[in-house]
Amino acid sequence: MPTDGAGIAGASLGASARITFLETENAELRARLALVSSSGAGYVELDDARVLQDVGIYRYHHPLENAALYRERLESIETQIAEVVTTSRAIVKSNLFTFDNSLAKGRRMTDDLSRLMLRAYNAEADNSIRSLRVGNVLTAKRRLEASRTAIAKIGSLMEMRISDEFHDLRIEEIELTADWLMKRQEEKEAEREERAKLREERRVEKELAEERARLDKEHQHLVNALNAIRAAGNEDPDLELRLAELDTAIAENDYRAANIRAGYIYVISNRGAFGEDVVKIGLTRRLEPTDRVAELSGASVPFRFDIHTLFFSEDAVTLENELHKHFAAQALNQANLRKEFFFASPAEVREVLMEKVGNLLEFREHADATEFMQSVNRWPESRGRVQRIPPTDTSNTGN
Repeated sequence: MPTDGAGIAGASLGASARITFLETENAELRARLALVSSSGAGYVELDDARVLQDVGIYRYHHPLENAALYRERLESIETQIAEVVTTSRAIVKSNLFTFDNSLAKGRRMTDDLSRLMLRAYNAEADNSIRSLRVGNVLTAKRRLEASRTAIAKIGSLMEMRISDEFHDLRIEEIELTADWLMKRQEEKEAEREERAKLREERRVEKELAEERARLDKEHQHLVNALNAIRAAGNEDPDLELRLAELDTAIAENDYRAANIRAGYIYVISNRGAFGEDVVKIGLTRRLEPTDRVAELSGASVPFRFDIHTLFFSEDAVTLENELHKHFAAQALNQANLRKEFFFASPAEVREVLMEKVGNLLEFREHADATEFMQSVNRWPESRGRVQRIPPTDTSNTGN
């Protein structure tokens, strides 16, 4: 009988051998997986996130003007699919296969198996369409192609396969469905942006109307006061100067109300939410442009935005478009260029603005990021707490 020490040594040896065996088996499986992946045989990438990154920006397979036209095309494709099935053109098979030395039995067996295979193929196609999301069309097409390959392999003895005509129709159905989903999403987003734009315009119109009413009221008070003073044979230069300033303010207010292209270009950043050297370049027609920045600093972001500049332009629409076009290649969202966030430092934006407008009265290149700086060193380590950030130069620049 072995001693306790010998038993422990034997157990250790057994565990070591088991580990060696598992490591060898793992290496063999990895090698086989690498071979299959490189050849592409029998392997379908189902990780939508990876596929989306590999493919990049979505490109329409069948460009149409709107989602309604895609629905019409889909209805036409569905009719064609049904017609191909009812005329027995969906699956190709041999009529010379014999079973038990009987051609009739062979044909019955071939017909039964073909119906089963077609049902399996259509189930995969329908499931791919039901689970289709914007952008994962490549995964759906690969799954359907793999299903077709498997059917051809299983039915090779009977020369059975899904016909090219039927497969092409189902692939087109997947592509059209994906295009329809993308177009519908774009239209919904465009509608949301249009509603937001209309709300902004109504808000601006209300602000301008209220400001005009306030200015008119003050203007009338000044006119009455000056008339009373002049009737007494006196003059008041201060009131006359204030009246002239009010006339200028009224003219500016009327110009803002009449000219929808006038407004403020804002350049803002949110270091805690988006990191270093990411800015948002936008346009607001508010009388108080900081109100718009305050809205953007609401519950949708963890920290308030820092303002680098608020530049008034008589043609702010064109200026904003030029800035967006200049930084288009640096947009964070390359799939939707209507978004206004860009990989650019405030200094870069300042240089471009200087080239286009010639002079900036005020521009802050440094972002205080006060809330972020107060919070970052209190983050729990389990949530990715970063190293303590050294103080940064808080000097401002401007022209």
